[in-house]
Amino acid sequence: MELSGSASSLLSHHSYTSRPKKKLCGTNYPVSIAFVVVNEFCERFSYYGMKAVLTLYFVSYLHWDSDLSTAVYHAFSSLCYFTPVLGAIIADSWLGKYKTIIYLSIVYVIGHVVKSVGAIPIVGDKNMHIGLSMFGLILIAFGTGGIKPCVAAFGGDQFDEEHVSERTKFFSIFYMSINAGSVLSTVITPILRGDVKCFGEDCYALAFGVPAALMIVALVVFISGSGMYKKSPPQGNVMLDVCKCIGFAISNRWKKSKNDPQRKHWLDWAEEKYSKRLIMEIKMVLRVLLLYIPLPMFWALFDQQGSRWTLQATRMNMAFGDSFILKPDQMQMLNALLILLFVPIFDMLVYPLVGLCRINLTPLKKMAGGMIFAALAFGAASLVEWTVVQTVVEPAPPGDCLLQVYNLAGRDVSLKITDYPSDLFAQPIKYLEDPPEYVRLQLGQPSKVVNMDMIFGAGVGETSECTQTFTWQEAHTLILFPEGTGIACKLVTDVTMKSSNGDPHLRFINTQPVALTLTVGEETFEVGANYSVSFNNRTVARNTYPDVKVCPSHMESSDCNVLDLGLLDFGASYSVIVLENSGKLEAHKMEDVKPNDVHIAWQIPQYVLMTAGEVMFSITGLEFSYSQAPANMKSVLQAGWLLTVAFGNIIVLIVAEGAGLDQWVEFLLFALLLVAVCIIFSIMAYFYKYVDPDEAELFKDNNLELTAKDDDDDEDFHKQNKQTDDAHLNRTESSTKM
Repeated sequence: MELSGSASSLLSHHSYTSRPKKKLCGTNYPVSIAFVVVNEFCERFSYYGMKAVLTLYFVSYLHWDSDLSTAVYHAFSSLCYFTPVLGAIIADSWLGKYKTIIYLSIVYVIGHVVKSVGAIPIVGDKNMHIGLSMFGLILIAFGTGGIKPCVAAFGGDQFDEEHVSERTKFFSIFYMSINAGSVLSTVITPILRGDVKCFGEDCYALAFGVPAALMIVALVVFISGSGMYKKSPPQGNVMLDVCKCIGFAISNRWKKSKNDPQRKHWLDWAEEKYSKRLIMEIKMVLRVLLLYIPLPMFWALFDQQGSRWTLQATRMNMAFGDSFILKPDQMQMLNALLILLFVPIFDMLVYPLVGLCRINLTPLKKMAGGMIFAALAFGAASLVEWTVVQTVVEPAPPGDCLLQVYNLAGRDVSLKITDYPSDLFAQPIKYLEDPPEYVRLQLGQPSKVVNMDMIFGAGVGETSECTQTFTWQEAHTLILFPEGTGIACKLVTDVTMKSSNGDPHLRFINTQPVALTLTVGEETFEVGANYSVSFNNRTVARNTYPDVKVCPSHMESSDCNVLDLGLLDFGASYSVIVLENSGKLEAHKMEDVKPNDVHIAWQIPQYVLMTAGEVMFSITGLEFSYSQAPANMKSVLQAGWLLTVAFGNIIVLIVAEGAGLDQWVEFLLFALLLVAVCIIFSIMAYFYKYVDPDEAELFKDNNLELTAKDDDDDEDFHKQNKQTDDAHLNRTESSTKM
């Protein structure tokens, strides 16, 4: 998905300020590449480690809703793909690759540190945490994006021109270091977040702090090799030349089109100032960039693995037996593992088998196939999401609230709510009945005082009045309990959002005349007397059948009882009512939120399909793009490719904030949009004629046209092109984890 380095800088001759003197173990590999590889491993660990827990940080720590969290996540991702253009300009036109890496890595480190400090609960209030987090993410985006076009190319610069095979193998090692950093970080940082507690909650400060430390290590390692590097001075940026040429052509055509003879192509209006060779090369690039227009939709789906799919995982059963529980943000590692497995499988098995079937699988056809696989992945995600939402309490929209009723009054109670339909609670509420679901009350304003009548039996007993204030977008439980000869009521606010690690939520309702202290594992609940409720819902460490120790407050432990809570299922939310029966205390459990019944293994098919699509789309796309452009224009295509990723994330941002659809419908919408885009892309690909960029060298400044390859020749042409060292080098650079 990501690139690092201008391929053109690896294929042209440079003048260097210094040359490496040491080789690795008598080989032709310079010692300096070891510093580059370690630097890349640490940098990718820091980036993917931070990003793995980012969505849950927004939801669980900053308490944003899923739509805002998704939007900010993709806004950050988009910025990370806009800034490489800026980094390339700085490196090629001003500082050179070495200094650009150093200076922007410092910005990178500062961003990580600020982000980590913003996750410390005792540092300021929520506004301070949000401000530090956003500032840190902006710095990280400029840091990671700015060095992206420099690191791989800088590593390639360390080799002498005659050591092409060693340089190619270096990029394979470089590719492995990227995926190793990605896999390890997406396993480790969720563990640091969830298994380590700081300030009484998930330790996001540590989960962000370790990636910050790795980025510091990356910077120190890179600087340590300074004396061994070849350092090429800035030699001008071809992207600026392209922009200037295009701008001049448009301006010149606007000024002279009425008086001067018409040109065959609008770019020919730049011939007065720029060489015909440059104009011809830009024409070649523009033909490919035109094909890039539909591509952002693929990335709009692909990058949701770290946002929407992670949020989906939080509502699934993540237990593999009783001993191992996967964390929702760890599921992202599956993509990195599968990409390492699928690349050789597709190259050595799938593509040759397709060829044996006499199917001419050209690069553009592969990319279209990758889009179909990604659409199928979101179709699978939609089915999983539709099943998952059956266990979720959807929050009330503005203007409404949710209500459920606990009847602890000892007999059946009829409830009539003034100014609301009589069938809202049509049947009497049975004693200790577990409410089947929340009902929705329309308030029409932020808060509203509501009057209710409570009647023992089927509307023929004594009537008691209840007046409570309801708040919109909240979930409430109305507790009915006996008072004298009538009924009293109490309104409490519920937590309906599932915990990010699958631990069940728990709260206690004490019916006894004395205050109680209840201990479940390491959690202690203090509950007042006479139908008091423990403060809010709290997560308890998941234990299938835990016991609760119940003690009267301020009494000796000899007066304590041990009660069996029964099954506390994965991701559920419970209210436990402490009752007295025949002189003994017992626990009666209400299920407020259903457990996570859908296992996280059901996400595997969508990850498999998405990774298959990535192999066919991303790797093939860069190989095709580079094969269709002159060597000195590859950096322009690289910038264009990265911008498609940026615009893809913007699409997600817009849909997440503006569509307001149910999540499974949104997944299905993305799948259908990508199918439609795939059809458009296929039509564009049908009319595309492949060209040989090497012909550009033969034409120089001659006013000649390039020869387009017929579609029947596409396969042979790309087989031949793929055998070159240039294509192989570009292929290794097209890793989705760079």
